[in-house]
Amino acid sequence: MPRKLLLILLLLGLLGTLPSRAQTAPPAQRHTFTRSAHLMGSHFTFTVVAADDSAGQRALRAGLLEVRRIDRLMSFWDSTSEVVRVNRMAGVRPVAVSPETFDLISRTLRLSQLSDGAFDITFASADKLYKFDRQAHSDLPDSATVRASVRRIGWQKIKLDAAQHTVFLPEKGMRINLAGILQGYGLRRAKQVLDQMGIKGGLMNGSGDIYCWGRQADGSLWRVAIGDPDHPRSVAAWIDVTDMAVVTAGNYEQYFTVGPQVYGHIINPHTGYPSVGLRSVTILCPDVELADGLDEVVFVKGPTAGLAFINGLKNVDCTLITDNNETLVSKGMKLNYYHGAATTQP
Repeated sequence: MPRKLLLILLLLGLLGTLPSRAQTAPPAQRHTFTRSAHLMGSHFTFTVVAADDSAGQRALRAGLLEVRRIDRLMSFWDSTSEVVRVNRMAGVRPVAVSPETFDLISRTLRLSQLSDGAFDITFASADKLYKFDRQAHSDLPDSATVRASVRRIGWQKIKLDAAQHTVFLPEKGMRINLAGILQGYGLRRAKQVLDQMGIKGGLMNGSGDIYCWGRQADGSLWRVAIGDPDHPRSVAAWIDVTDMAVVTAGNYEQYFTVGPQVYGHIINPHTGYPSVGLRSVTILCPDVELADGLDEVVFVKGPTAGLAFINGLKNVDCTLITDNNETLVSKGMKLNYYHGAATTQP
């Protein structure tokens, strides 16, 4: 997935040590620790709140290593991954995979059903017709070529055997790719690791897939700022949150143009054409894995149907920026807007 334009404002500080009648000594101070790594083809930055450097660094190391483990297990590009083994045996035989991979694939199929196929991990079965090189192209491929390119797409074709934990792609040339949800799953698993280590507050950012929990070191909520696609280092709005995922997808990094129309990298699995109508989708949801999949669903469905879809879900909100630069928000979405021009970040 491309680097997404979310800017994180971390207000770092110490937890206040107010006196308490029940205490004879002030509570221990907490500090913030941050580490970055290149994982899943993207830039990840983890921030945790801990009592000391040793605890903070151990937690950061463990969280990032968990994301690396998942990448190796389920990557579309790693020749040793379980996903690659499944793809190699398409049309040949079922492949036994770990319960973890089996369960994630099963959940993607439920999301495919819920979204009427707007999310579909078999999108990788399509022939590569487009080059998202940020250049002007003369035209789109002809309709017959596009139809032929998607003939093997179809989440319903995937055969799962829960007893044997096998995955079977019944047609030669079929492929699955978990990229549309893998970063969110990686963050969810990393959070579970950090929970086990006693980390009570943190913010994880996987190239714009953000999950935060607890409080900052000074006791405040985490502030997530949302940028304008036309001004990558600007802040147009922000939210103060905790125990929440904030995930954004956009068409402003991997795209090409034909005339005035911008075509982003998210392909509509029903048609084989790049999705149009939206420039940016931001999802708020307590489940970072689900949020990671929902931004793609909304992109494929488009502004009207996508917004209606989110409004039909519980505990999920979104803000959309259309091709016409119109901002749309779901019924429960509450943003803080800057007045006047966007504020440029240093």
